[in-house]
Amino acid sequence: MAGTLKHFKMKNSIDYSNNTARQHLAEKYAQIRRHSEEICKPLSTEDYVVQPVADVSPPKWHLGHTTWFFETFILLPHFPGYKLFNPQFNFVFNSYYETVGARVIRTDRGNLSRPSVSEVYKYRKYVDENMCRYLAGSSYTEDVEPLLQLGLNHEQQHQELLLTDIKYILGHNPLFPSYKENVMPKKSDNQEFKMISVKEGVYEIGYQGNGFSFDNELGRHKVYLNEFEIAHRLVTNGEYLKFMEDGAYSDFRYWHSEGWEWVKQQQVKAPMYWYFIDGKWMHYDLAGLNDINWNDDLCHVNFFEASAFAAWKGMRLPTEAEWETASHLFNWGSRWEWTNSAYLPYPGYKKEAGAVGEYNGKFMVNQMVLRGASEVTPIGHSRNTYRNFFQTHLKWQYTGIRLAK
Repeated sequence: MAGTLKHFKMKNSIDYSNNTARQHLAEKYAQIRRHSEEICKPLSTEDYVVQPVADVSPPKWHLGHTTWFFETFILLPHFPGYKLFNPQFNFVFNSYYETVGARVIRTDRGNLSRPSVSEVYKYRKYVDENMCRYLAGSSYTEDVEPLLQLGLNHEQQHQELLLTDIKYILGHNPLFPSYKENVMPKKSDNQEFKMISVKEGVYEIGYQGNGFSFDNELGRHKVYLNEFEIAHRLVTNGEYLKFMEDGAYSDFRYWHSEGWEWVKQQQVKAPMYWYFIDGKWMHYDLAGLNDINWNDDLCHVNFFEASAFAAWKGMRLPTEAEWETASHLFNWGSRWEWTNSAYLPYPGYKKEAGAVGEYNGKFMVNQMVLRGASEVTPIGHSRNTYRNFFQTHLKWQYTGIRLAK
């Protein structure tokens, strides 16, 4: 997911000599940074280092990487006299920025027993203290604010990734430990299934406003849509169980060719975190291993499974243009919803210069768009133009299904 520097503008000009405006930015920075650490508080030291699969990064790495972002893109170039906490950390915590230099490959992040967890927290404290000095000092100018806002939104993205990765780490532990005591999973209040009709016509999609957006949401443009129908709610666990019980995982007719090969190779029979134990289905959530609530929104299916379920129902997945156009007609935000749209640039998309330009454009291939948000998306970090994206086989994110026809 990606960000833009040029797009973010304040509706009204800000007087950066005004201490109130500076204080607001400093408080927002502190709140977001603090939340990342609060997410990790229930973890044991051992949990911070585990990397069960390549797509899941250790929590310790997330904490370091988000800190590296502020150090590399804000403090080093804009805060005179700033000294690196540790010159090796650029190699350790760079994610995929070729412009910034060499880095530890993604699959090796779990091998980083050093730096220690305590050292990473010292790193965060050091960078946060310097960011506070920078924001309060004369070096800070309005021109840096778009980059700061990008850094804060980047950290919020990693807060969601932290929770999904922690769930994978604990959910694949043979003991199925809970994330923390007294976790109350969010319950869905699903009503009778119905479809919403949307008339054919010319509609506009894409971000429009004066706040922050990622550059993949730009530019706003017109699309022509035929008349379509879209479900007013997401598919439930119980509805997906019927798909499984009907033998759909053994019937090639519902699957894309690549999806059918995936089913056969992986021997998949159910969504991620579903386990058939003592004659009944159970699932792992952050509260531990529990009975499945069949009325809850389905979660943790990939694009292949979402498409197959839609075909089994005689329907399809919505395109992202249909989803955005109709999004004001239904509730969303419980699950990231698969669409039938490839992740491609909008008309007029412009890649940023330098390292920030690597944030988004180079991922616009072999991925599908998801819309909405999930129950672990940070508050204030969702909008109906947000374009999430993942590869077709991935399912560890909080993904669900909304049908269309």
